[in-house]
Amino acid sequence: MEEHPSKITVVLPTYNEADNLAEMVSTLFGLGLPGLNIVIVDDNSPDGTGKIADELAERHRGLIEVIHRPGKLGLGTAYVTGFHRALDEGADFVIEMDADFSHPPETLLKFLDLIRHADVVVGSRYVRGGKVDEQWSLWRRFLSWGGNVYARAITGLRVHDTTAGFKCFRAATLRGIDLERIRSDGYAFQVEMAYACQRKGYRAVEVPIVFLDRTHGKSKMSGRIVREAFWRVWQMKFRY
Repeated sequence: MEEHPSKITVVLPTYNEADNLAEMVSTLFGLGLPGLNIVIVDDNSPDGTGKIADELAERHRGLIEVIHRPGKLGLGTAYVTGFHRALDEGADFVIEMDADFSHPPETLLKFLDLIRHADVVVGSRYVRGGKVDEQWSLWRRFLSWGGNVYARAITGLRVHDTTAGFKCFRAATLRGIDLERIRSDGYAFQVEMAYACQRKGYRAVEVPIVFLDRTHGKSKMSGRIVREAFWRVWQMKFRY
């Protein structure tokens, strides 16, 4: 009897990704992964990303689902919303990644190989072989590297890239950490997800990636996101 392929769901939060979304969807399906589905969570993008998402869903019926939210409600809640939908639809493995090609889609092949023997796979900039875009300023490099050192020191996280936004989870892992407890946004959301997994004793494996700057659209990074990450690590340490 032929084994059915696992259901793999990629969750893509979008806000003003009109120049990237169609190409990203094409690239993902071009990987030839059986059982691949995509959930797009759009926060009412003023550049028409939501309309493009609907057109893609129509073109790839049964493989793409679009969740429209009324406004910019934050990365953390977008992912949690997408995770819930993926789990409700029977996903075996759930992938989180950016829609702007900062995360190399071809790395999903490695993710899906390693997740068979792990609970979560992390695309890491801070393990041997990983790196950030050479165009990054010294200040941005310091902010990213320093943020990881800070988060690891406060929380005791063992993963090297605590703010990584490119991950593959087993469905059982997402169910086990209780997504309703996750309250953070931005970088802090990634730290909290890593912390929740570690507290549950889940095994994380890091895969080196080269994190590239987007070529289309604007970065969503802001001072508010950085400030939240700074104090939120203390809150999650005591709350958990």
